[in-house]
Amino acid sequence: MINNIIYTQNIAESIELLLSQKEYDKLFIVTDENTHRFAMPLLSDSKACVDAKEIIILANDTNKTLENLSTIWKSLVEEGATRKSLLINLGGGMVTDMGGFAAATFKRGIEHINIPTTLLGAVDAAVGGKTGINFEGLKNEIGAFKQPSAVLIDTRFFKTLSKEHLLSGFAEMLKHGLISNMENYNKLITFNISNPDYNELLNLVADSVSIKEDIVEQDPLEKGVRKYLNLGHTTGHAIESLAMKRNTPVQHGYAVAWGLACEAILSYMKFGFSQPEIHRLVDYVKANYGAFPISCDDYAYLYEKITHDKKNESGRINYTLLKAIGEVEINVSVTKEEIESSFDLYRDLFGL
Repeated sequence: MINNIIYTQNIAESIELLLSQKEYDKLFIVTDENTHRFAMPLLSDSKACVDAKEIIILANDTNKTLENLSTIWKSLVEEGATRKSLLINLGGGMVTDMGGFAAATFKRGIEHINIPTTLLGAVDAAVGGKTGINFEGLKNEIGAFKQPSAVLIDTRFFKTLSKEHLLSGFAEMLKHGLISNMENYNKLITFNISNPDYNELLNLVADSVSIKEDIVEQDPLEKGVRKYLNLGHTTGHAIESLAMKRNTPVQHGYAVAWGLACEAILSYMKFGFSQPEIHRLVDYVKANYGAFPISCDDYAYLYEKITHDKKNESGRINYTLLKAIGEVEINVSVTKEEIESSFDLYRDLFGL
């Protein structure tokens, strides 16, 4: 559980105050090519950050690789980092995932702080303590649990995001609504993400982070209720892999949105999840995210990726599904035939 989540509209002032309370010998900031250009200047009023060693890595999730991770490790070694050094990750989910993993593994662990610059990073990757990289075409296949000592969320970053990046983060918020209660979900499913009220969005973000943090506090190592957070991700990660195979990568949150639709269908098949709620979710996803094209020829590849999901045990495919909104079932065994049927219904509902 992170005891220090700071919401701010002055990131330089907030990080300077936070760093003044820390004891460290050297400060490092991990950015990617984009956050180096657009986000790093917002820290220019912080003397500590200006004096820090910046480590710039390649951008985009396709570069969440061992090679890119080695860039961070190499820089830390060359600059004389020790176990008392402090690492700040300034960026989206790719930066906080990989920077967090670098912090978890360098010298067997150094302290790190996350400053998410995307909505997705703020509500998902930057909180919860999961870190990692992609490997052999599989999402987050190598990783570790390592909680940041603090997360700073600056609302100004959201106003500079493209619609695509806003939507990507909002899909994770929809997931949090589905696993919490109808009140939270209704606020989200009726929110106009195409023309957002940023004050209202900030309140929704705070609610979303709180939902995730409450779950992580109960189950930091994902032995039980933390698996609630996997809703939409078993299918979503397979969709991401298929998109990368096609050389048409999609935003993580888009894949999660389509995964939520597929897994709502599976929830109906296994537990009788509400058909009207499936249609309400599908309508929202179609209107905002479009439809990811799947044909029968893709089923074998998607299934193969699903069988490699980290949540599986002893050859059994485990899903997180819903009996109703806020009523979650974990470790649900699903057959190949049921998965393929969910793809059939997905294609029907999305007009594919």
